Amino acid sequence: MQEQYSPKEIEQQAQQYWANNKSFEVEVDTNKDKYYCLAMFPYPSGRLHMGHVRNYTIADVISRYQRMLGKNVLQPMGWDAFGLPAENAAAKNNVAPAKWTDENIAYMRDQLKQLGFAYDWTRELATCKPDYYRWEQWFFTRLYEKGLVYKKTSAVNWCPVDETVLANEQVIDGCCWRCDTQVVKKEIPQWFIKITEYADQLLADLDQLDGWPEQVKTMQRNWIGRSEGVEMTFALEQAVAGIDNFDVYTTRPDTLMGATYVSLAAEHPISLELAKNNPELNAFIQECKVSSVAEADMATMEKKGVYTGINAVHPITGKAVPVWVANYVLMDYGSGAVMAVPAHDERDFDFATLYGLPKIKVIKSDKEIALEKELTALQSAPQDPELIAKKQLIESIEKDLSHYQSLSFAVTEKGETINSGEFDGLDFEAAFDAIADKLVALKKGKRTTNYRLRDWGVSRQRYWGSPIPMFNLPEGGEIPVPADRLPALLPTDVVMDGVSSPIKSDPEWRKDNLDGKPVERETDTFDTFMESSWYYARFTSPNYEEGMLDSDAANYWLPVDQYVGGIEHAILHLLYARFFHKLMRDEGLVNCDEPFDRLLCQGMVLKDGSKMSKSKGNTVDPQQMIEQYGADTVRLFIMFAAPPEQSLEWSDSAVGGSSKYLNRLWKIIHKHLASGAAPELNKNNLTTAQQDLRRKTHETIAKVSDDCDRRLTFNTAIAAIMELTNDLNKFQDREGQGLAVEREAIETIVLLLSPIAPHICHSLWQSLGHAKAIIDTPWPKVDEKALVRDSIEMVVQVNGKVRGKIEVAADASQDAVLALAMADERVQKFIEGKEIKMQKVIPGKLVTIAVK
Repeated sequence: MQEQYSPKEIEQQAQQYWANNKSFEVEVDTNKDKYYCLAMFPYPSGRLHMGHVRNYTIADVISRYQRMLGKNVLQPMGWDAFGLPAENAAAKNNVAPAKWTDENIAYMRDQLKQLGFAYDWTRELATCKPDYYRWEQWFFTRLYEKGLVYKKTSAVNWCPVDETVLANEQVIDGCCWRCDTQVVKKEIPQWFIKITEYADQLLADLDQLDGWPEQVKTMQRNWIGRSEGVEMTFALEQAVAGIDNFDVYTTRPDTLMGATYVSLAAEHPISLELAKNNPELNAFIQECKVSSVAEADMATMEKKGVYTGINAVHPITGKAVPVWVANYVLMDYGSGAVMAVPAHDERDFDFATLYGLPKIKVIKSDKEIALEKELTALQSAPQDPELIAKKQLIESIEKDLSHYQSLSFAVTEKGETINSGEFDGLDFEAAFDAIADKLVALKKGKRTTNYRLRDWGVSRQRYWGSPIPMFNLPEGGEIPVPADRLPALLPTDVVMDGVSSPIKSDPEWRKDNLDGKPVERETDTFDTFMESSWYYARFTSPNYEEGMLDSDAANYWLPVDQYVGGIEHAILHLLYARFFHKLMRDEGLVNCDEPFDRLLCQGMVLKDGSKMSKSKGNTVDPQQMIEQYGADTVRLFIMFAAPPEQSLEWSDSAVGGSSKYLNRLWKIIHKHLASGAAPELNKNNLTTAQQDLRRKTHETIAKVSDDCDRRLTFNTAIAAIMELTNDLNKFQDREGQGLAVEREAIETIVLLLSPIAPHICHSLWQSLGHAKAIIDTPWPKVDEKALVRDSIEMVVQVNGKVRGKIEVAADASQDAVLALAMADERVQKFIEGKEIKMQKVIPGKLVTIAVK
């Protein structure tokens, strides 16, 4: 063994060994327990950043640990390779997106290999390759045939610079998240998949996911947004182009008697019809088209509208209710119409205040009721001389009540109905039932379940994506591309002008024929969430050419046992992947209900208190760190600096500290080997110091095993390994059994550290004389007998403060323990001459004494 630790040399040797021996290539093996560990695959942007390194190191440590437990471990890697950034970079650098993407993949693959990740590279895939998106296209056509895919014209967030649809989450303060251009609302034909038909399953099956963070499940529940409500019909006093009513959905039928107007979306058929003869309304509808449809923007935008000049009829009172068109109502949400109750809805309140519309309070909130009861009790109670501030308290309550009764804000809490005629005095549940029953009896409403979730719009108007496999017919309508004509290939030898999609601007590309008849290819491409929604499944059989998945392989490996990725993907990616998995299950491709059994959302990597970004000038180049310290140091720091789910603050000095630890461990083992061959360990007749080191060794095995498995707290696992290293360094007995005990501790440290710092441990294991590679060596087991103590240390407290420590026999009686505690010189200083009020032994922990 060389005396100096040389990271570059030993890391190259370890990586070469793994490559030569195909160490991480796996196949289906029904004789072994499988373990599928997956980190969310990267976009090939060109260089790894520290967020990538953290994500992939966490997954790699888990994979290597599970392998040492004897499991058949699959850990693949691939590339989420489609997307707009490639187009922008291609236009900027005058290169085709395919070439730019391939070059980036090659560079990033090399970086990943330098970090020593245990990937089965034979399974590598890139979503931009036809052998991948071919099956995605095939699956889409199957969904179309099942009636789960449709095309419709809908309002979207449109970026006029990038010329593409943006998801609501990609609109920030009304602007495009990429180019900061003002987003406009535009109506275009788009393809949709009916995710809403699976809403109940997606919601209910969250209860299966015990291994998911509760925060993520809550976010998904909120996004699906299941609600019980009432759908009611408002008739029009006068029909508009044959339309004589419209429907409204509400989760608060208890407020129906406070509805003072109704609001329609700008795109509602009634709005559009009335706008033909109403210039003011028409201008307002045009204005609405250039506003964002993102919910965050809708919530904060100024509420504006136009009175249509017509009235609706309240479904219970029969009174006239004015009909407005408002910018805060969306056609794609519910029926595109809302009943407005200004006294009990913040948006309606703002709107009614702006236009001077009436507000009728019909709910007395539970808080207001409690204030009234408190006020009555105070007023009726006899004067209490000790309650000097009674008058002031009454005045304070009266002020609070006056605030509630002032109609100066919307009271959105539930409570008791008032000003509601026959429905007065009911709590929320009773009012819900009574009003719903009334509407049903009048044949003007029905109970219904609604969802916040909307069908998944998968069309994108850019080039660098999978072509949607549909033919548009000359006479109208469309037909799927036949299976034997798939994949519908995306041309890759293109010139990007940064303005239009090459396939949209090329009339020749659009032309095709089917059975000798001309058809036109669809020029929209898939949303890249399509590719990332099933890549985990394709990894189980990436080279399978007979279908989307080899079901035998998929059903062996799936579900993914551990998924690792950022919390920013908690909603859309994970929801779409769960949906896609259920679609594949119903197609007979997989037999489990959920794709990911356990989920770990790692925190961000920060520097100077903020997320690393080039614009802030606070990035750290992983490549530079690898070259300076070696991959193992980077991995050790990443895993030690913070628990996986918390943000990690980058520290140059702490990285140096990780490097020093590895150097120190190397020197300890070099010194140990220089002491000669260790004899076989004899567990009997060990000295106290030898027993102590053995106990520490096996306590560390127990802790690190729990931290790496159940808790996934690798920072505390590393801290325990370092603590054992410190005890080992203090151990100076290198004669006979002393050397054997030291050898056991050293080998334990190397084994426990190997998932985290695999290269140095590979080399050290060889130096310790083992012919079998450490990756093929089982995880160490706890020797329970080594944990048994002949004596234990107990703390002695006097009046709650630590006053001494005593060493007692492990099987000592309580009386014997108390006697030792009372006799301790340090304790006697605090009890001498004082009355003993209490003395108690908490076995194995402490003695507590109380004196007066």
